[in-house]
Amino acid sequence: MNPTASPAGGVLIVGGGLVGASLAIALDAAGVAATLVEAAAPRIDAQPSYDERNLALARATVNGLAVIGVWPHAAAQATAIRHIHVSRAGEFGSARIDAAKHGVDAVGWTLPARELGAALLRRLDACTRLTRLAPAKLESLEAQADGWRARIRGSEGEHVVDAALLVGADGTESFVRAQLGIEAERLDYEQTLFVATVTPERAHANRAYERFSDQGPVALLPLAQGRCGLVLTVPAGQTDEVMAMDDDAFAALAQQRFGWRLGRLARPGKRHPYAIQRVAAQRLTGPRAVLVGNAAQTVHPIGAQGFNLGLRDALTLAELVAAADDPGAPALLEQYAARRAPDREGTMAMSHGLVRLACLEQPLLAPLRSLALLANDRLAPLQDRLARHGMGFRGEPPRAVLERLP
Repeated sequence: MNPTASPAGGVLIVGGGLVGASLAIALDAAGVAATLVEAAAPRIDAQPSYDERNLALARATVNGLAVIGVWPHAAAQATAIRHIHVSRAGEFGSARIDAAKHGVDAVGWTLPARELGAALLRRLDACTRLTRLAPAKLESLEAQADGWRARIRGSEGEHVVDAALLVGADGTESFVRAQLGIEAERLDYEQTLFVATVTPERAHANRAYERFSDQGPVALLPLAQGRCGLVLTVPAGQTDEVMAMDDDAFAALAQQRFGWRLGRLARPGKRHPYAIQRVAAQRLTGPRAVLVGNAAQTVHPIGAQGFNLGLRDALTLAELVAAADDPGAPALLEQYAARRAPDREGTMAMSHGLVRLACLEQPLLAPLRSLALLANDRLAPLQDRLARHGMGFRGEPPRAVLERLP
């Protein structure tokens, strides 16, 4: 079969996960032609790209999803986070964020990743300027004078796509990043993240909890029907042991790590393990190419910043491309990298610093950590800064997330 060619120009997005799909939708809404390469065939009920995690979506993220028309498809499955409580096991002091105190109805929302994936797929179906290749795999890239030529293998044969801008949204082990010759700094935290659901004895009252310990962080996120999303970090060497636990033993472990603020934790759902690593691309752009989401940076899940950060990548890029004649112009890519630097570097430093300081087994640090939590809880300037960063407003955010800026 002869290759099917596409016209030159436009944007080629490699990776149809949460960030890649969001970028494709944002570009379509702005009237920009794009091609999206998705590894899996689009199926709302079983999209492999969208896993079993429960996502904590920052307020800025939900603002952006509303602007590009995704949130109406997901809102009914979301649970508002009206309060956040941060503490460390065995130490005094805590930091709290209350939505009403900051003049908003919620600081964020909890949503199962599969529900967000389904909402994105429904919105993708309404796109009119987007070409979707799925299931499909990028096989090769060839630099051109005015862009890239990609050879993509799909179920109906080979496609040749010429694009003025190449976007790598293909995850932590990005093929695009490797083809661009962009090195990545890697750090293995030697931890495993377990996600599951539990039913607490007491009502969660729309409160999210983040609790640190020497063994790593644990979080409980409010869900519908009185359930909570559990995010439990254990040393990597304990992965097999935790996977082998029966439900009672796993619930007991979660109880021991989280404490009794919500009473007894019971009825754990199916648990899923994820190895935790930090991967940071040494640069975000190449000739007529850019990285977004996990291809640009994969962060520790502490603070639930991964997708929130990636969506701000996507919406910033869409904003710049929509205002440009040439989506791959060097000046545009320089502007993108400069716009994203404060948010990216600040968020990555925050997540890494929390892991290293809040979870470090060091008794001499205990009073300082407790005082820091108290300061963030009691001092208005620090409380406001913590709240705004927690809601996703950092650096120069994309305009889409500012539609309902508190």
